[in-house]
Amino acid sequence: MTPLQAKIQNRKSKIATAVPLTDHTDEELAADAAREGSDGPAFVALLGRYRDRVWRICYRLLGHAEDAHDAAQEVFVRLFLHRQKFDGRSKYSTWVHSIAVRTCLTLRRGRGRRRRHEATAAAEHPTASAGAAPALSLDLETMLECLDEEDRAMVILKYAENYSYQELAEIFGLSESACKMRVSRAREKIQGRYGKSV
Repeated sequence: MTPLQAKIQNRKSKIATAVPLTDHTDEELAADAAREGSDGPAFVALLGRYRDRVWRICYRLLGHAEDAHDAAQEVFVRLFLHRQKFDGRSKYSTWVHSIAVRTCLTLRRGRGRRRRHEATAAAEHPTASAGAAPALSLDLETMLECLDEEDRAMVILKYAENYSYQELAEIFGLSESACKMRVSRAREKIQGRYGKSV
């Protein structure tokens, strides 16, 4: 085989392996992405599969579209930089979601002080909207603010995203029973503050 024929054969084999990426599992794509030198086809395929899910989780945890967009971008940067760290002990989706949750928790903690300062300033200097009619129902976001960051994230993932306790345990690095206890205590805290009808 001549060098030109070898080069053509090598290129054909690369094309043949790149075509059926849609048939690969997430875990197979993750293994391929770990071997790729840059953002190759396997990582791009994973990005396509998880773009909407990651954004939705970020939006649920942060509550603002712009913040969710920024957080999702940060998640994908982290996935790219740490793509060789996925070891297959859990599902790839669980690993991605745990990175998304940790990223959002970090961003929320950073925003916490700024928001408290803004709320204090707004209370001291009411605006023209202060005369608006009061809301008839409690805002879910307001209700969840009484929880600490991890418990809030856990409740959102459990009830808004329908995660199982096993998935929560993998994401937060806790036992299933610890997750059940924390979700139960979080619900009790919300009910204690806002009433049993919650």
